Amino acid sequence: MATQVSQPGSRATNLLMSQGSSRRLVRDKLTQYGVTLGGTMVFVALLLIFFYLLYVVKPIFDGAHVSPVTSIDLHSSALQTQDVPTLMVGSDEQNEILYRVMTNGQVAFYSALSGQLVKQESIELSAGVSIVSSVAAVPSEQRFAFGLSDGSVIIAGIHFSVTYPGDKRLITPSLRFPLGETPLQVSPDGLALKQLGFVYTSDKMSFAYRADNGLWYLTRQNGEENMMTEEVEWESTTQVIEGAPQNVLQQLMTPDQRQLLLRSGGRLFIYDISYADEVSLHQVIELERAKTKVTHVALLAGASSILVSYDNGLILQYFQVNGENGRQYQQIREFKNSEGVKGIASEFYRKSFATISDSGELDLLYTTSQRRLFSETFDIKQPKTMGFSPRSNGLVVEAGDKLHLFSVENSHPEVSWSAMWDKVWYEGYPEPQYVWQSTSGSDDFEAKLSLMPLAFGTMKAALYAMLFATPLAIAGAIYTAYFMSPKVRSVVKPTIEIMEALPTVILGFLAGLWLAPLIEDHLPGIVMLILMLPVGILLSAFAWYKLPGRWKQRLPEVYQELMLLPVIIFIGWLAFYLSPIVEVAFFGGDTRLYITNELGITFDQRNALVVGIAMGFAVIPTIFSIAEDAVFSVPRHLSNGSLALGATNWQTLTRVVLLTASPGIFSAVMMGLGRAVGETMIVLMATGNTAIMEWSVFEGMRTLAANIAVEMPESAIGSSHYRVLFLAAFVLFIFTFLFNTIAEVVRQRLRERYSSL
Repeated sequence: MATQVSQPGSRATNLLMSQGSSRRLVRDKLTQYGVTLGGTMVFVALLLIFFYLLYVVKPIFDGAHVSPVTSIDLHSSALQTQDVPTLMVGSDEQNEILYRVMTNGQVAFYSALSGQLVKQESIELSAGVSIVSSVAAVPSEQRFAFGLSDGSVIIAGIHFSVTYPGDKRLITPSLRFPLGETPLQVSPDGLALKQLGFVYTSDKMSFAYRADNGLWYLTRQNGEENMMTEEVEWESTTQVIEGAPQNVLQQLMTPDQRQLLLRSGGRLFIYDISYADEVSLHQVIELERAKTKVTHVALLAGASSILVSYDNGLILQYFQVNGENGRQYQQIREFKNSEGVKGIASEFYRKSFATISDSGELDLLYTTSQRRLFSETFDIKQPKTMGFSPRSNGLVVEAGDKLHLFSVENSHPEVSWSAMWDKVWYEGYPEPQYVWQSTSGSDDFEAKLSLMPLAFGTMKAALYAMLFATPLAIAGAIYTAYFMSPKVRSVVKPTIEIMEALPTVILGFLAGLWLAPLIEDHLPGIVMLILMLPVGILLSAFAWYKLPGRWKQRLPEVYQELMLLPVIIFIGWLAFYLSPIVEVAFFGGDTRLYITNELGITFDQRNALVVGIAMGFAVIPTIFSIAEDAVFSVPRHLSNGSLALGATNWQTLTRVVLLTASPGIFSAVMMGLGRAVGETMIVLMATGNTAIMEWSVFEGMRTLAANIAVEMPESAIGSSHYRVLFLAAFVLFIFTFLFNTIAEVVRQRLRERYSSL
């Protein structure tokens, strides 16, 4: 029987191979788990970003919330004035002290916590003088005035002083008299002021009143500080308002003391009172509506809009619009509640207002976004007067011999889906527009937060960048990968790829401070350069093609690609040399003035052309690198087989190589587009950041990314502006996600289609 004798080293070899296979298996498993974990973490990170952005953005679409806090029984207080009409109600900033101003000159302050009367004050009058009229100023001033029987006026305001005795906050209410407690004589003839409207500032006062003789007067007092005594000296002018309507039901004066509004019946008479000695009727608005009547006319915050309410629940907004007859009031929006409007109150500084019906239905609305923020019926029947607190987080309503305090949560009334993506008609604008203007130096300013100009600017910047970068990058990648000699390719490809390492802030700096003035000064040369370069390159190629073969052989193949450098340099020099000549001959010596005056096109120095060139320069390396790798990676046997069958190099390129590399080329373009959409610094520095919607290459734009970079440091955390900027980031995130998703889907389909080649 034969015996097998194993080799001495075979067992050791098998053992080593077994150990190597085990280690390889372990490494493969670890690699697999590591890649899976990394991919999962990337996906989780994207989801976390997505949901965090939604978490920050969501509150701007929530409605308002109004809830009752306390009710103060006016019968239980020591002040028995329930039958006296109320002029105005309100509270302090902390909603701890409520006040009620009555038409007889008494003012009562109540504690919101205990419901007790805290303080009572009244207007002191001389013997034989009585109050015959009363009027409240705009809500933000918390000021009011009383017209007296002797033709004088007393102006007073609510004031709250805050002290901290024993480290506890103490709010002390009081009346403040800006002109002193002595009545100010308004009517030169001492006529009783039956109806009164007023506006007070530190250097000018205006009083419109109906005297007991039935005529309407305007008294304007201008103050000037005496340089010697530092006292304000007042100069008074009184003018009869000719043709004023009879039976005026309501009178209002704008805070700028330019317009007087008198409501009589179903008409609103608007007078221009800019000059006291030249009072004129500016416009008459017909307020009549079929089967309904006007209940109230009020000024919205800022006094640029007029609110008109009706007993059927209709509320109309009017503001001035430029037209053939100048600035005229025009109906802009309308709102409707289920019941009639008994009272209306506007916020101090925002365009929100509240309405209430006889049955207690309380509505909170915002004009610009045209949102109904809140609507609910409370047990506050037969309301009389209501007013917001200074911070608009409280609402005081007098109804049924009680003073009701409501807590108001209304953080983001100005934001709505339509306000961000549709045209909005803002006060003072001639028509509805897309506008982004988040801040201003005026207290009456209303934030305009339309995202359409930013999304449009993002697409515009990306479009011009891709128009500049895509042809150059793809053509350069094809030539480098397919036609260029290996020696030159080994230099060109790394050189272009290293361009991607250039900081975009440097590119933006150069574009804004060097390229933009260069293009403005040599615009004809830039246009000629764009036209002459392709033509010059094609003519050079044709000339090379016609050269005798023995001449071509004298130049080594390695350097044939470099022959175009002198041509490009010469064409560039020629275009800039001819630029001033062409400018003088065809554009009167100044191309910018010609474009602006003759063609009517706005020309900004930092425009879309500058952004396209600068951002295209940044995008080119991304597109070139991916596209060049895709073309160079096409298997050589495909191109060799095509050439062997008699196809030319060009036919092989267009019908074999490009089709096979098309998934990679498309991915390169989409990656470049994603880079252009998200670019920040170049757009920020190379354009004027004007949020406009114009396709003109000579005008600028503002992109989502640049807007976030500029305004995020200045926005208050939690404000509407802050959250809308996060929404802009969310939109940018969605843009990039969609582009990458489309790129991957198309790439996979192209790969499946041409995988059989």
